[in-house]
Amino acid sequence: MPLFITQGRFTPDAMRAMLAKPEDRAASVSQLFAQSGGRLLAYYMTFGEYDFLVVSEGPFEGVATSAIVVAAGGGITHLKTALAMTSSEMKEAFVRAGTVAASFRPAGTGG
Repeated sequence: MPLFITQGRFTPDAMRAMLAKPEDRAASVSQLFAQSGGRLLAYYMTFGEYDFLVVSEGPFEGVATSAIVVAAGGGITHLKTALAMTSSEMKEAFVRAGTVAASFRPAGTGG
């Protein structure tokens, strides 16, 4: 199954709520991915540009469903998700891309 890395920030309201009532969100996040057809592999709180990092696996539409639910909930901003591949998977992608590139005509090159 595809792997995804998701990062985001908590809103100031969410941070205040977590200060008032601290909780471990890993179980809730895990349940969200399970209900969307995926699986939570890791959930980290981070310091820096983003407040959390999630590693998950699942179908593209499952991860999209999870992202939509989280964004609509209002406690998260600056949510971004990236597809992650192992180096051997990326090597295979380059092999396939090389084959396709040999017959692809870029825009503006005529004929």
